[in-house]
Amino acid sequence: MFIHIGQDTVIIDKEIIGIFDMENTTVMKKTIDYLNNAEKEKSVINVAPFELPKSFIVCQTPKGKKIYISPVSVGTVLRRIESGHIG
Repeated sequence: MFIHIGQDTVIIDKEIIGIFDMENTTVMKKTIDYLNNAEKEKSVINVAPFELPKSFIVCQTPKGKKIYISPVSVGTVLRRIESGHIG
């Protein structure tokens, strides 16, 4: 199933490893280091660069790990997964 995470971006629910709240998790040094390393590896995709990021979603795709920075909250993404909501 496809999950809409902002702008024109959808991801496959089976590829999701984790969904994290930006505000609560980026206060930890390990999370900041993880995101910085992923940025260096070109694994980060900012879905809405002109909006306030609310979550980041870690996925394992056939092409490798991808981290999506999304303006959609964790709760909204989870509701979309549970309801089968695409957009």
